[in-house]
Amino acid sequence: MKSSVLPAYCLVALLTSCLSTPTNPADEQAFAPVRVVLETNCVHCHGDNRLSTMPPINDTQALTKLIGTSWIVPGKPELSRFFQVVTFPDTLPGAMPPSGHAISKQEVETLRTWIKAGAKVPPQNLPFTPRGEMPRSI
Repeated sequence: MKSSVLPAYCLVALLTSCLSTPTNPADEQAFAPVRVVLETNCVHCHGDNRLSTMPPINDTQALTKLIGTSWIVPGKPELSRFFQVVTFPDTLPGAMPPSGHAISKQEVETLRTWIKAGAKVPPQNLPFTPRGEMPRSI
């Protein structure tokens, strides 16, 4: 009886490993600069405690839902609403962050490069954690 149970356990283990999303350190490493920009500038307001009218950016799964919509148009940063609002002048309504531009030119370029390259995210869901001080606008 024991010998017939072992193959069943092995089959379950094999099937479970096939269903999980493999982690790829190269994918995570390529996305790392984008993740830093999001965690430093966006997640404080667009994370778990966001207003219902704000698009969620609390993990890569939520971010993926914005990709391929008007929020993030792969290959076209200038057509992506997400990119537009971080490059608006501070005097324009809708500029992000809402009071004082905290996104540096280098961070803007990181986002531009990422969107232009297809706005790819790692296949596994990565949670985002706010970094640094809360933005002035909160």
